[in-house]
Amino acid sequence: MILSKEQQALLLLTHLSQELQRLALWQENLPSIDKMASKLPFHYDTLLFEQWLQFIFIERIRLMIDKKQPLPCDMLLSPMAEESFKKLGNKADNLLSIINQIDYLFSGREA
Repeated sequence: MILSKEQQALLLLTHLSQELQRLALWQENLPSIDKMASKLPFHYDTLLFEQWLQFIFIERIRLMIDKKQPLPCDMLLSPMAEESFKKLGNKADNLLSIINQIDYLFSGREA
């Protein structure tokens, strides 16, 4: 059975969520409205990358799928992920693999 791009995206987002939780990078509480309102890429001035993934990226992609909007087609998260999760060493290998798969799905290329 071949999955649509949207189905693949939802599956990868589920894997991403699970891996963030496994690594204790998942948060129960939403950041403040001020922190969520940043205009900078990845909200790097107000959020940790894992917070951006959880509260901005995952939610935005799911919403796009729900509303049947076109998914991003030129996106690379891996460089930011590699830098952000460097402190985890090889514990981040699976997380980085999932993010590489997301990059490949949305842009057709890996970092």
